[in-house]
Amino acid sequence: MSITRSSSLVLASCASLQFGAATAVGLFDTLGTWGVTFLRLTIAGTLLLLIARPALRSWSRGDWRAVVFFAVMMAAMNGFFYASLDRIPMSAAVAIEFIGPLVYAGLTSRRRGDLVWVGLAAAGMAVLGLEALSDAALDPVGMLLALIAGVFWVGYIVGSAAVGRRIAGTGGLAVAMLLGGLMLAPVGRTAVDGVTADPWLLIPAVVTALMASVIPYSLELAALRRLPAAVFSVLISLEPAFAALAGFVLLNQEMTAMRGVTIVLVITASVGVTWSAHQRSVRPPREERVRRPLLRRRTPSPQ
Repeated sequence: MSITRSSSLVLASCASLQFGAATAVGLFDTLGTWGVTFLRLTIAGTLLLLIARPALRSWSRGDWRAVVFFAVMMAAMNGFFYASLDRIPMSAAVAIEFIGPLVYAGLTSRRRGDLVWVGLAAAGMAVLGLEALSDAALDPVGMLLALIAGVFWVGYIVGSAAVGRRIAGTGGLAVAMLLGGLMLAPVGRTAVDGVTADPWLLIPAVVTALMASVIPYSLELAALRRLPAAVFSVLISLEPAFAALAGFVLLNQEMTAMRGVTIVLVITASVGVTWSAHQRSVRPPREERVRRPLLRRRTPSPQ
């Protein structure tokens, strides 16, 4: 598979994820935001579990602790994000949610220069804050919910890495997704009542689970087999733009100039953090950079 085709898979994943979220918004009035999150995770987790068929009996207590932590982070991240979508436009919600991983990447970096990217992300938040003062569409509670989702996204990243190190294949993700959904059962009762009253609602719920979980993950997994991690991260950074497009096409959400500035700032910050991390990974240690010129001087001339 070529890099171009792999890149197309990542872009398709971004589109599927955001258009899946837009589909979910249409269910909020009937099933509730937490109810839709419950259905999405349980349906997607069940499907992935049937595909992965993990050897659960071989898992250690440490493996289960990692999976449970991952499940909690996944449930909270998706639940708060969907709750934010019920109050603010998708473009703003995704841009705000991205702040969490960006700040985490910048603050855990050893390079002071990476704080510039954190500053760009903060500038994006400031622009949204200014717009919120004059635009009723940017509800402060919705913005706070998206920010909380971004904090849990950091936990999701940490949990995903821990599960990936401990459990081979996709079994860990499948079990965590199903557990995350089941954890939301107490607050997802509205979805059960709604689907019982109107079974046809299961169709858009399944579509949401497929588009927002199963399909994007499958596409990303296929792309990562050939695509460099740095390129993958840059492409994922385009999600706020896809969110704006999905919100405009499916939900008729207006794209304001200030919101556009925020998206550009967040994407730039994300690309900057990715580029910085890539430079650190390919750049040799300082000691090696100092020694290389000396080695060249000691090399006899071919003449």
